Amino acid sequence: MGRRSKNHLFEGVKVVDTASKGKTVAKTGEGAIIFLSSGVPGDVVDISTYKKRKGFYEGNIVKFHTLSEHRTEPVCEHFGVCGGCKWQHMKYDAQLIFKQKEVTENLKRIGKLDLPELKPILAVENPYWYRNKMEFSFSNQRWLTKEEVDSGIEINQNALGFHKPGMWDKIVDVDKCHLQADPSNAIRNFVRSYANKNELTFFDPKNQVGFLRSLMIRTTSTDEVMIVLQIFHKEDAILFPLLDTVATEFPNLTSIQYVINGKANDTIYDQEIVCYKGQDFITEVMEDLQFKITAKSFYQTNSLQAYELYKVVRELADLKGDELVYDLYTGTGTIAQFVAQNALKVVGVDVVPDSIDAAKTNAIHNKIDNVFFETGDMKDIFTEDFITRHGKASVVITDPPRDGMHKGVVKQLLDLNPKRIVYVSCNSATQARDLSLMKENYRVIASQAVDMFPQTHHVENVVLLEKI
Repeated sequence: MGRRSKNHLFEGVKVVDTASKGKTVAKTGEGAIIFLSSGVPGDVVDISTYKKRKGFYEGNIVKFHTLSEHRTEPVCEHFGVCGGCKWQHMKYDAQLIFKQKEVTENLKRIGKLDLPELKPILAVENPYWYRNKMEFSFSNQRWLTKEEVDSGIEINQNALGFHKPGMWDKIVDVDKCHLQADPSNAIRNFVRSYANKNELTFFDPKNQVGFLRSLMIRTTSTDEVMIVLQIFHKEDAILFPLLDTVATEFPNLTSIQYVINGKANDTIYDQEIVCYKGQDFITEVMEDLQFKITAKSFYQTNSLQAYELYKVVRELADLKGDELVYDLYTGTGTIAQFVAQNALKVVGVDVVPDSIDAAKTNAIHNKIDNVFFETGDMKDIFTEDFITRHGKASVVITDPPRDGMHKGVVKQLLDLNPKRIVYVSCNSATQARDLSLMKENYRVIASQAVDMFPQTHHVENVVLLEKI
């Protein structure tokens, strides 16, 4: 007997909600659930499915009958191809509605929490041009459209842009990205043009050959710009003229650096960064604080909204000046330093040595003498011995990665029994899971969603817990 086809055509189906990873969900009259990558809640569509899972389908829209009131025309020519900005076809006010809804449902469904009236999500002033860091990949394997393939015309396959989703060796050549402000697009396009004109080789990810690997561009709200060019091997006769020409074309660049990476992967955190021109850092300013950002530094990707996020954290922490504060998963210590003037002492912990080094350097630069930083894996370092060394905190700020906190860290938090906990999260599902483990001891006093990444499904959420 032949295999049952997984392809079905469902007609006149309404898209009813958003789902994880930027997808949306449609529901047929018979109750079949279909996950889509291009729908907007409110669309009425025909769907062709390509995969059947237990309890749901995955499919593509093949025809629109009714367009949602939440739908808008994407501004980017690369929308739907490069894999970024998955919600650019959704009006910004609708994005905020569905992000708030996701946070609320996760806290209630996963955390089973009794919630106060939630504060409205904090929107950004400009939903474009907000990213302070972008990384573009070089490749001699450009992703070609079907029309380009069918044309039979020989096409330059060099590309500088983003990985095509699901195709690790293909790069979408990007002309204009709406996420990072000028001069980002001008720098990227100039470097690509120079490389093509001078026949520099773009990296071949399959055969691991070629010269140019990636281009990182970092900016600050004070208009400082850093570029970091990653190359596969060193050839000064090729590299230095390129960097000199970039410096001439963009004389206001704060930092020009390069890294030689001959590994199979393009991560640079274990590589030496060479400063070619200017200084090896750029500086971000937040109130009266300055933060030096290096090529390897972690810093919130949306500088202006990071300030708003930190103000929410400071407000909810409600420090009076006599508290000992723990800042768990401190990163480069930005939150720790931001709240330090309102506290007696702040202790920050993070697993990345470079981040802690940057935190210490910035604290010295900012003349803050009541912050202390330690390096270590949170589940290993956050122990009774840690508490004995630093004292018993009455307020804890925690900002873990997307996976949330280790159960051992949650247990130690409960044993510490601080008066207040401010939990910052980029994943409200794991945040809700962790909060459910603490609900017998703590109640949720406030929850504030903060939109850091417009045009995407990602959202930050800050929850204030108080001891029962």
